[in-house]
Amino acid sequence: MLDFALTPEQRLLQATVRAFAQKEIAPLAYEIDRDERFPRESWQRAAELGLLGITAPEEYGGSGLGLVEMALVSEELSRVCVSTSATVLHQACLVIDNLVRNAAPALQQKYLPDLCSGKKIGCLAMTEPEAGSDVLAMALRAEKRSGHYLLNGSKIFITNGPVADVALVYSRTDLAQRRGGISLIVVDYPSPGFRKGRTFEKMGWRGSPTGELVFEDCQVPREQVVGGENQGVDVLMSGLNSERVVMGASAVGLAQGAFDISLNYARERHQFGRAISQFQMVQEKLANMFIEIHAARLMVYQAACQCAQADLAEATMIASACKVYSSEVAMRVTISAVQILGGYGYTKDFPVERFMRDAKLFEIGGGTSEIQRRIIARELVQDRSGG
Repeated sequence: MLDFALTPEQRLLQATVRAFAQKEIAPLAYEIDRDERFPRESWQRAAELGLLGITAPEEYGGSGLGLVEMALVSEELSRVCVSTSATVLHQACLVIDNLVRNAAPALQQKYLPDLCSGKKIGCLAMTEPEAGSDVLAMALRAEKRSGHYLLNGSKIFITNGPVADVALVYSRTDLAQRRGGISLIVVDYPSPGFRKGRTFEKMGWRGSPTGELVFEDCQVPREQVVGGENQGVDVLMSGLNSERVVMGASAVGLAQGAFDISLNYARERHQFGRAISQFQMVQEKLANMFIEIHAARLMVYQAACQCAQADLAEATMIASACKVYSSEVAMRVTISAVQILGGYGYTKDFPVERFMRDAKLFEIGGGTSEIQRRIIARELVQDRSGG
């Protein structure tokens, strides 16, 4: 029997994060977006609540929870501020959870306490100027020397990159392997030969800093490798499903936030002598928004459960499906929200214009909608008969 009910512990987490988001994050959201600044106030509070290290063991300052709980956090934060959600969940999912799943105990002991406490900010560096959707075409080199690697190359569009103290860097450690020979290497900042390049000005997610990392003869000890030398492709693939689920949850949260504002506005705004919520065209928009958000949420949490239980191929399909559908729902819902609010929706008097700008990146980051559909189709047509 399928059971979509949250446990009492999950409901408590949801309520706690929702209260935190409404009380402490929402009042800062406009300013963070306007000034394009990192949300340090809520960052430290998120650490105190155990949200940064939500899947890390308690011995390192984490909460010892799973992907469903991470998705709940992502959804609730995104209802008020996607920028804050992106910074917190990048640390929680792509940095800390990556180390939890793949790093040797010595590396976990070295990095997890400071990352979970928020003392250090981490980033995952994967994308390169010529390796975006084709991520395995990355060219950043890590040449083996006596006891260390020498890194040369650059990474681009790195979330938290401009403010990071620790970077998990995918690097090519075996140049003879065209599509493999990749390792994940932890690099501290500052380090000789490691500098931060430009910070990007963006249409949305403006409070989530995105930048370039540059490595020029950067020397890193060999023991900084996560998951073993030349095992980076396996490490990378093992984290993609959870990233897509978390992004799907964030998109659902954003859509829910836009819907809440739209519904309240439609009830209170009067035209032609009655509330606009009484007009059939507005009702149709609200009904469609509700239906799509509900469907997307069910996909996200099914995917979160299946990623822990299903085989990799099945989990990959459902994770990609939830990501592409949720991201496109967020786009449609926020467009409808702006339309319902009319002229006010196009101003900064209401958050829906920010929500619409923020929604677009869900269709691009973490694998574009086109790439997600390609992944789903590849798994669907794969012959698994064994014949």
